[in-house]
Amino acid sequence: MTVSYKNGIEGAPGAIGPYSQATVVGNMAFLSGQVPIDPATGKLVEADIEKQAEQVMSNLSNVLQGLGLSFADVAKTTILLADMKYFAAVNEVYAKWMGDAKPARATFAVAGLPLDALIEVEMIAETK
Repeated sequence: MTVSYKNGIEGAPGAIGPYSQATVVGNMAFLSGQVPIDPATGKLVEADIEKQAEQVMSNLSNVLQGLGLSFADVAKTTILLADMKYFAAVNEVYAKWMGDAKPARATFAVAGLPLDALIEVEMIAETK
C-alpha cells in the first residue's frame, strides 16, 4: 500500500508541526486536525466559537478540495473543544458546512488546544 503525504494545499494553513495537512493511504484520506488559522495571515482567528468553527470548516473544505474530495466523502469526524459549552454552537456551524453528509463523529472536551484555539477538527474520508 502506498502512503502519500499532502502538503501545500491551497487555501489551507500549513502544518504548525512535523506533520502533513493530509495523508492518503490506499483509498482513505486522513486529514490532520485543523485549528482556526487564517491561511492568508497564518494567524489564529481570535474571535468567538462560531467564527473559529467557520474558519476550521473552511480550512477542512479546502484540504478536501485539494484532494479532489468534498464533505460528502467524509466517513468520520473528530471534534475537540476547549469547553463543552461550545457544543451547540459548533453543531450549527458544522451542520451548515456538512449539508446532507452525516459521517460518524466523536466530540471531546480537552484540556488545551494548539495556539489556545477553542476548537480543532480532524476528518477521515474515502478517496475517489
